[in-house]
Amino acid sequence: MCRAACALAAFSAFSAAPAQDYPSRPVRVVVPSAPGGGFDQVGRVLAQKLGEQTGRVFVVENRAGAGTLLGTQLVARSAPDGYNLVVGGLSNIALNMGLYREPGYDSLADFTCVGLVVSHSYTLVARKDLPLASLAEVIAFARANPGKLNIGTSGPGTGQYIGAAIIAALTGVDIVKVPYKGAQPVYQDLLAGRVDLFYDNTTTTRPYVESGQVKALAVSSRARAPNMPQVPTITETGVLDLEMETWFGLFAPARTPRAIVERLRAEVDKATASAEVRSRLEMGSGRSLRMAPAETEMFVKAEVAKWTGLLRRAGIQPE
Repeated sequence: MCRAACALAAFSAFSAAPAQDYPSRPVRVVVPSAPGGGFDQVGRVLAQKLGEQTGRVFVVENRAGAGTLLGTQLVARSAPDGYNLVVGGLSNIALNMGLYREPGYDSLADFTCVGLVVSHSYTLVARKDLPLASLAEVIAFARANPGKLNIGTSGPGTGQYIGAAIIAALTGVDIVKVPYKGAQPVYQDLLAGRVDLFYDNTTTTRPYVESGQVKALAVSSRARAPNMPQVPTITETGVLDLEMETWFGLFAPARTPRAIVERLRAEVDKATASAEVRSRLEMGSGRSLRMAPAETEMFVKAEVAKWTGLLRRAGIQPE
């Protein structure tokens, strides 16, 4: 019995050793998108703070390509040693599971969530001279006039496109999707009156709303945005029951040693306890996320199931 206990103690000490020494070299944080935007902001804020806390360098590596597939695939296939991490979010962790037949990874089987840190809502905005004052009026007009309204999108696979498609599909209306390469060209045409609607993240839409250049019809979060309390949620409008937020966190390959994952979780939790870090992640309109590991796991599983189902209901078939 003593021999077994000693063996167990030795094994435990051996297992804990990598975590005690971790990190002993630079840690790669892959951002599966180009510089700028939500993924990049989260990656850089966390990398800087984790580096300060551990005394080691956390290197941000932008790996854009095929939407968010390329960078996410890279980490899924990397050594599960704690030195390869990826910024995960609604797009690459949940939406891609329903958008692609063979995404090259399984979000639930190939990754462990180190921690979720922030969530941002979307806001449906309209050109300021559109003679429709609410989401209910937009849907009623679109139902009576199929194809007469249009909405700018940033391309298939983005939250902007998916949100617009789901709202139209679940309400049974025909709103023409106009594809753009990025959000800024959409705003140029929205302000010029060439586009009727745009469904974009609240952080980006807020300055346009506050300056009166566009009008906000509804936010996608379960509660109203603190900085735009006058704007109802989509559910509050009575048009449909939909909650959509683009969330972000840090993920590691699934077989990363538990002790290292726990060390990373502790460091991320310490980082997000900082008011300065939370402010940089929230960017004025987001809300901080701090969950226990079990709660995080349930949340990610629920999001994958939810969006895979909603994509099918919206008629969006995997490529």
